[in-house]
Amino acid sequence: MDSRYVQQFKKGSLEMILLSLIARKETYGYEIITELNRGGADVLGYAREGTVYPILYRLQEAGLLSCRLVPSAANGASKKYYAITERGRSTLEELTAFWERYTACVDAFLRGGEPTEVAK
Repeated sequence: MDSRYVQQFKKGSLEMILLSLIARKETYGYEIITELNRGGADVLGYAREGTVYPILYRLQEAGLLSCRLVPSAANGASKKYYAITERGRSTLEELTAFWERYTACVDAFLRGGEPTEVAK
């Protein structure tokens, strides 16, 4: 299998996955990466800082996430905690609804049928 195609699927869904994780609770980058690797490394691949942080910054710039700095007791540095905004929740709801229609449509084609009205 050509990994270029698999990579495109992963890239397209990672923003939605990050919004979903952050919608559950306010969290910070390392915790997000750990959760991705614990729950999805076998399918998504191993999450790395160089992939996750640029997406977090884009989501923040788009107004879908807010962040706050919290001093870390361990080393005196600060942790950046991310929370989903109201705009982010709305976007996540739209993405989730589209994802459900999209996967139903693709599944129908893969099984030799035609998409149902749900996929439209």
